[in-house]
Amino acid sequence: MRAEIHNKETAINTDRSHALAMARSLAHNGSFLSVLERRVAYKTSSQEDPTGPAMDAYLRDEMWPYLVEMGFRCTIYDNPVKAAGPLLLAERYEEGAALTLLSYGHADVIRGQEDRWREGLSPWELRQEGQRVYGRGTADNKGQHSINLEALRTVLAIRGKLGFNIKLILETGEETGSPGLAAFCEQHKTHLKADLLIASDGPRIRPGLATIYGGSRGVINFELRVDAREGAHHSGNWGGLISNPGIRLAHAIASICDARGAIRVANWRPQSLTDPIRDALRGIEVDGGDDGPSIEPEWGEPGLSPAERVYGWNSFEVLAFQTGNPAAPVNAIPPRAHAHCQLRFVIGTQVDRILADLRVHLQQAGFSDVEVLDPVKPAMAATRLDPRDPWCLYAVASIERSLGIRPGVLPNLGGSLPNDVFADILGLPTIWVPHSYAGCNQHAPNEHMLMPIIEEGLVAMTGLFWDLGDPAGLRPLRA
Repeated sequence: MRAEIHNKETAINTDRSHALAMARSLAHNGSFLSVLERRVAYKTSSQEDPTGPAMDAYLRDEMWPYLVEMGFRCTIYDNPVKAAGPLLLAERYEEGAALTLLSYGHADVIRGQEDRWREGLSPWELRQEGQRVYGRGTADNKGQHSINLEALRTVLAIRGKLGFNIKLILETGEETGSPGLAAFCEQHKTHLKADLLIASDGPRIRPGLATIYGGSRGVINFELRVDAREGAHHSGNWGGLISNPGIRLAHAIASICDARGAIRVANWRPQSLTDPIRDALRGIEVDGGDDGPSIEPEWGEPGLSPAERVYGWNSFEVLAFQTGNPAAPVNAIPPRAHAHCQLRFVIGTQVDRILADLRVHLQQAGFSDVEVLDPVKPAMAATRLDPRDPWCLYAVASIERSLGIRPGVLPNLGGSLPNDVFADILGLPTIWVPHSYAGCNQHAPNEHMLMPIIEEGLVAMTGLFWDLGDPAGLRPLRA
């Protein structure tokens, strides 16, 4: 009997090793890059054409047949929000499966910015140069959801089944704030019932360290404006007599954060950087890779480590500031000034009070002339999964088994994702395994992935999906 058990365990481990070897080969034999090349060619820029034919074509012509071949049943839904792109829901069920997994990806990308890419590169053509694979959507998000789907396909090829049910949502509007995703999941809440979410987006902590995170910082974009008067006035005749909107707005911003970027609005300073979160972030080194910017130790909240500043704290940013005409300045006091601003915030920040708190702060600081405009698109809420959550620990153990090194674990990403849809509306534990890095030029020209991360991503996700479907594996029990 012991010999039979031993032989069975050996066979299971051999099959797992075979699956990992097959996944690794996809990064080197051209198979994965061939899949990604097709997908990058679709010009799915939601910022330029949110409901254009490329969106439907990516879902219907590219993803539908690919998923059907893997045994999925696909449905394309109109977006609940008018003038927003469609969503694809793909489902695969297996008789007797005790676990149901939800996954997610987004087909849309930011605008191509064709004229700003380096010579020889195009956003819509995949090109490999050494360890880099260039193309719009390679890092965000076509490359990432393609890794996960190829990993699923690898498990199917070796084992003949997944061992669990899976539902996949592909949206086409993440780059414009995921309009309609929350409404879609609310409408289909019962149908989307699952045990957990596993998906991929965003960057690793550093290029050489596989990473798991359980949520994301929230984000709200808004505009500050000073509208002093009609028309500009000669600075010689009126300088010193009438206020300058640019100066007023600059000082208002200086009241929001100090010269090193530390936040001064009392209610924007979070209380959720607790000892368990500090423990989880201890030893985490933030690294954007060779081409990433260097961390400035004197920037941001004093007394916090770099990891605590980006994963455990709020940050205020001025994205654009204009007064007068910078391209053709004249000797006149401009009539108005405006700035596009942003707050990235962690869980515990009252998202519905952010702008109200700012208005009170500006009023008390003497800037009643500064108007705070409501955001054009709604804020993304902050989410966070306890690093001690059983599903997080399960994913850590699986990836460590596959790669031979323990992944870095973050309670939440520094960036923002529509994770509140899955964590709050659907009530799921959320596990994100990113396949990019901070220096990938995401949202910029020359976007790219790194071949070593592609390879590790294929191996790690194949191992994770293999383990989830292993009937002998010990998975966390559903609450």
